[in-house]
Amino acid sequence: MAAQAAHHPFDLLADYERRSLAHEAGRPEQVEAPGHWRGIGFRIGARRLVAPFDEVAEIVPLPQLTPVPGASPWMLGVANVRGNLLPVADLKQFLEGERTVLHENQRVLVVKQSGGNVAVLIDELFGQRSFHDEHRAPPEDLAQGRYEHFVDQAYRLGDVTWGVFSMSLLTRTPEFRQAAA
Repeated sequence: MAAQAAHHPFDLLADYERRSLAHEAGRPEQVEAPGHWRGIGFRIGARRLVAPFDEVAEIVPLPQLTPVPGASPWMLGVANVRGNLLPVADLKQFLEGERTVLHENQRVLVVKQSGGNVAVLIDELFGQRSFHDEHRAPPEDLAQGRYEHFVDQAYRLGDVTWGVFSMSLLTRTPEFRQAAA
């Protein structure tokens, strides 16, 4: 969120450096160690979330979209990603009813689901995050409202709590699967 406050390019780079230095990447022997968990960190609104690695196929820049007539407002359209046609959904709008503000470095998470992948638009990407069982915390505010169905655990690192967001539950939710308005 501090990146939003940085308006000058130097301030933005300084913020990236600060966050990079604050992130503790696990040593190779820790990555697969018992009690360690890794995922992809991202932000939706004010929530910092992390999706399991095995639920995210890849991360790509926001592709060119073709709108789909009659689709729900959160369904942004379809996109051709390396020859594969993917539906692209605004995750913030689906969960909070508020459209994601687009910016030049926008990313989407390509999420694995049966019958073909789907891309979900996120507010901000933080990259790989590693946690240990001792970092477990109650999800509290992260699991409020529509997030309650998708966030049932969390990890706390320093003063930041990361909610574990289940992309597999999202893609099996009837409302998400039926994007017609």
